[in-house]
Amino acid sequence: MGVPPARAYSSVGAGDRWQVEVDRSVCIGSAQCVHQAPDRFRLDSAMQSHPAEPETDANERILAAAEGCPVEAIMITLLGSGEPVFPPEE
Repeated sequence: MGVPPARAYSSVGAGDRWQVEVDRSVCIGSAQCVHQAPDRFRLDSAMQSHPAEPETDANERILAAAEGCPVEAIMITLLGSGEPVFPPEE
């Protein structure tokens, strides 16, 4: 049967809960995520991004921040299933 393909999120599903992570070894501190979603991402003293709440309701601004990250350091998965939201599996 195999694993179902990742959903292409053109919009955020009502009621979805996400796990948001930032790969700090990839993050370059551009702060694009903070500009896109200032209440959802923070930069620490080392200018590394982190989510304000790693487990959160699905949100268009979080998705836009992930899509706008110049180094794709932001990963979003569905909470519980681990199904990728962003970046989508290829």
